[in-house]
Amino acid sequence: MANRPDPRFPTFSALYTHLLTLPAPLLPPGRATSPPLTASISALSLHPTLETAFHILNADLPSAHFLVRHMQSPPAYEGMFLHGILHRIEGDYDNARAWYDNVKDSEVFASAWGEREGKDGALEFIGRVESLKKKGQGNKEELAERSVEEIKKVVEWCRGKFGEGRVEDASGAWVRPSEEERKMGEDMVSGGEGFRKF
Repeated sequence: MANRPDPRFPTFSALYTHLLTLPAPLLPPGRATSPPLTASISALSLHPTLETAFHILNADLPSAHFLVRHMQSPPAYEGMFLHGILHRIEGDYDNARAWYDNVKDSEVFASAWGEREGKDGALEFIGRVESLKKKGQGNKEELAERSVEEIKKVVEWCRGKFGEGRVEDASGAWVRPSEEERKMGEDMVSGGEGFRKF
Protein backbone atom coordinates (compact mmCIF):
# COMPACT_ATOMS: atom_id res chain seq x y z
CA MET A 1 0.00 0.00 0.00
CA ALA A 2 1.49 3.35 -1.08
CA ASN A 3 0.39 5.32 2.00
CA ARG A 4 1.97 3.05 4.62
CA PRO A 5 5.65 2.64 5.43
CA ASP A 6 7.24 -0.54 4.17
CA PRO A 7 8.05 -2.71 7.23
CA ARG A 8 11.28 -3.86 5.54
CA PHE A 9 12.78 -0.40 6.16
CA PRO A 10 12.22 0.52 9.82
CA THR A 11 15.60 2.20 10.30
CA PHE A 12 17.81 4.81 8.68
CA SER A 13 20.40 2.20 7.71
CA ALA A 14 17.91 -0.27 6.24
CA LEU A 15 16.23 2.38 4.11
CA TYR A 16 19.49 4.08 3.07
CA THR A 17 21.00 0.76 2.01
CA HIS A 18 17.92 0.05 -0.11
CA LEU A 19 17.86 3.54 -1.66
CA LEU A 20 21.44 3.06 -2.83
CA THR A 21 20.31 0.03 -4.88
CA LEU A 22 17.88 2.15 -6.93
CA PRO A 23 18.85 3.74 -10.25
CA ALA A 24 21.02 6.81 -9.69
CA PRO A 25 19.23 10.15 -9.80
CA LEU A 26 20.90 11.90 -12.72
CA LEU A 27 18.38 13.08 -15.32
CA PRO A 28 14.81 14.32 -14.87
CA PRO A 29 12.65 11.37 -13.85
CA GLY A 30 9.04 10.96 -14.87
CA ARG A 31 8.11 10.08 -11.30
CA ALA A 32 9.57 8.68 -8.11
CA THR A 33 11.51 5.48 -8.67
CA SER A 34 9.48 3.73 -5.97
CA PRO A 35 6.41 5.79 -4.98
CA PRO A 36 5.65 3.56 -1.96
CA LEU A 37 9.01 4.52 -0.43
CA THR A 38 7.80 8.10 0.10
CA ALA A 39 5.82 6.95 3.14
CA SER A 40 8.79 4.96 4.48
CA ILE A 41 11.09 7.96 4.13
CA SER A 42 8.63 10.30 5.84
CA ALA A 43 7.85 7.81 8.62
CA LEU A 44 11.46 7.91 9.87
CA SER A 45 11.02 11.61 10.80
CA LEU A 46 14.66 12.33 10.01
CA HIS A 47 16.24 15.75 10.05
CA PRO A 48 14.77 17.52 6.99
CA THR A 49 18.10 17.54 5.13
CA LEU A 50 18.37 13.77 5.42
CA GLU A 51 14.74 13.31 4.47
CA THR A 52 15.34 15.53 1.43
CA ALA A 53 18.38 13.51 0.39
CA PHE A 54 16.43 10.26 0.73
CA HIS A 55 13.61 11.65 -1.44
CA ILE A 56 16.23 12.69 -4.03
CA LEU A 57 17.73 9.17 -3.99
CA ASN A 58 14.21 7.88 -4.69
CA ALA A 59 13.80 10.49 -7.47
CA ASP A 60 10.78 11.89 -5.62
CA LEU A 61 11.61 15.45 -6.55
CA PRO A 62 8.30 17.06 -5.51
CA SER A 63 8.71 15.78 -1.93
CA ALA A 64 12.36 16.88 -1.86
CA HIS A 65 11.48 20.29 -3.27
CA PHE A 66 8.80 20.83 -0.64
CA LEU A 67 11.39 20.37 2.09
CA VAL A 68 14.28 22.38 0.61
CA ARG A 69 12.06 25.39 0.02
CA HIS A 70 12.12 25.82 3.81
CA MET A 71 15.93 25.69 3.90
CA GLN A 72 17.01 28.05 1.16
CA SER A 73 19.13 30.63 2.93
CA PRO A 74 22.04 30.64 5.39
CA PRO A 75 22.73 29.03 7.76
CA ALA A 76 20.94 26.08 6.12
CA TYR A 77 23.81 25.35 3.72
CA GLU A 78 23.00 21.63 3.65
CA GLY A 79 19.47 22.36 2.45
CA MET A 80 20.76 24.93 -0.02
CA PHE A 81 23.23 22.42 -1.46
CA LEU A 82 20.52 19.77 -1.76
CA HIS A 83 18.40 22.39 -3.53
CA GLY A 84 21.17 22.72 -6.11
CA ILE A 85 21.45 18.96 -6.52
CA LEU A 86 17.67 18.77 -6.94
CA HIS A 87 17.73 21.36 -9.73
CA ARG A 88 20.63 19.56 -11.42
CA ILE A 89 18.55 16.37 -11.51
CA GLU A 90 15.46 18.28 -12.70
CA GLY A 91 17.47 19.61 -15.62
CA ASP A 92 17.38 23.23 -14.39
CA TYR A 93 21.13 23.66 -14.81
CA ASP A 94 21.40 27.44 -14.46
CA ASN A 95 19.48 27.30 -11.20
CA ALA A 96 21.67 24.41 -10.02
CA ARG A 97 24.78 26.45 -10.78
CA ALA A 98 23.39 29.38 -8.78
CA TRP A 99 22.71 27.16 -5.73
CA TYR A 100 26.16 25.57 -5.97
CA ASP A 101 27.70 29.04 -6.13
CA ASN A 102 25.74 30.05 -3.01
CA VAL A 103 27.26 27.19 -0.99
CA LYS A 104 30.73 26.93 -2.53
CA ASP A 105 32.43 28.11 0.69
CA SER A 106 30.44 25.87 3.04
CA GLU A 107 31.75 22.82 4.86
CA VAL A 108 29.09 20.55 3.38
CA PHE A 109 30.10 21.55 -0.17
CA ALA A 110 33.77 20.95 0.67
CA SER A 111 32.85 17.51 2.01
CA ALA A 112 31.37 16.59 -1.37
CA TRP A 113 33.77 18.34 -3.72
CA GLY A 114 36.93 18.79 -1.67
CA GLU A 115 39.52 21.43 -2.08
CA ARG A 116 41.03 19.81 -5.16
CA GLU A 117 37.89 19.76 -7.31
CA GLY A 118 35.94 22.49 -5.52
CA LYS A 119 33.50 24.73 -7.30
CA ASP A 120 35.19 24.29 -10.69
CA GLY A 121 34.83 20.52 -10.50
CA ALA A 122 31.21 20.80 -9.40
CA LEU A 123 30.33 23.20 -12.22
CA GLU A 124 32.15 21.02 -14.73
CA PHE A 125 30.08 18.07 -13.50
CA ILE A 126 26.84 20.03 -13.99
CA GLY A 127 28.01 20.91 -17.50
CA ARG A 128 28.70 17.28 -18.30
CA VAL A 129 25.24 16.25 -17.07
CA GLU A 130 23.69 19.05 -19.13
CA SER A 131 25.60 17.88 -22.22
CA LEU A 132 24.33 14.34 -21.66
CA LYS A 133 20.73 15.51 -21.41
CA LYS A 134 20.74 18.06 -24.22
CA LYS A 135 23.19 16.48 -26.70
CA GLY A 136 23.35 12.85 -25.67
CA GLN A 137 27.10 13.25 -25.14
CA GLY A 138 28.93 11.74 -22.21
CA ASN A 139 29.26 8.59 -20.19
CA LYS A 140 25.92 8.14 -18.44
CA GLU A 141 27.15 5.41 -16.10
CA GLU A 142 30.13 7.47 -14.94
CA LEU A 143 27.95 10.56 -14.39
CA ALA A 144 25.32 8.52 -12.54
CA GLU A 145 28.01 7.12 -10.25
CA ARG A 146 29.31 10.64 -9.55
CA SER A 147 25.77 11.84 -8.84
CA VAL A 148 25.26 9.14 -6.21
CA GLU A 149 28.69 9.81 -4.69
CA GLU A 150 27.86 13.51 -4.34
CA ILE A 151 24.57 12.73 -2.60
CA LYS A 152 26.20 10.09 -0.37
CA LYS A 153 28.77 12.63 0.79
CA VAL A 154 26.02 15.10 1.67
CA VAL A 155 24.12 12.36 3.51
CA GLU A 156 27.21 11.41 5.51
CA TRP A 157 27.88 15.06 6.35
CA CYS A 158 24.28 15.57 7.51
CA ARG A 159 24.27 12.25 9.37
CA GLY A 160 27.37 13.36 11.28
CA LYS A 161 25.92 16.79 12.06
CA PHE A 162 22.28 15.92 12.77
CA GLY A 163 22.31 12.21 13.58
CA GLU A 164 19.91 9.64 12.22
CA GLY A 165 17.34 9.76 15.00
CA ARG A 166 13.79 11.02 14.89
CA VAL A 167 13.19 14.76 14.75
CA GLU A 168 9.68 15.28 16.08
CA ASP A 169 9.74 19.06 15.60
CA ALA A 170 11.60 20.03 12.44
CA SER A 171 10.77 23.73 12.69
CA GLY A 172 14.26 24.40 14.05
CA ALA A 173 15.67 23.45 10.64
CA TRP A 174 13.51 25.94 8.77
CA VAL A 175 15.09 29.25 7.87
CA ARG A 176 13.17 32.48 7.63
CA PRO A 177 14.27 34.18 4.40
CA SER A 178 15.27 37.81 4.29
CA GLU A 179 12.73 40.25 2.86
CA GLU A 180 14.64 40.32 -0.43
CA GLU A 181 14.65 36.49 -0.64
CA ARG A 182 10.97 36.35 0.31
CA LYS A 183 10.05 38.80 -2.47
CA MET A 184 12.20 36.93 -4.99
CA GLY A 185 10.50 33.64 -4.05
CA GLU A 186 7.07 35.23 -4.24
CA ASP A 187 7.84 36.51 -7.74
CA MET A 188 9.02 33.06 -8.80
CA VAL A 189 5.90 31.33 -7.52
CA SER A 190 3.48 33.97 -8.79
CA GLY A 191 4.85 34.05 -12.31
CA GLY A 192 7.26 36.95 -11.92
CA GLU A 193 10.98 36.73 -12.59
CA GLY A 194 13.09 33.67 -11.94
CA PHE A 195 14.19 30.21 -13.01
CA ARG A 196 11.81 28.05 -11.05
CA LYS A 197 8.74 26.48 -12.56
CA PHE A 198 5.88 25.20 -10.41
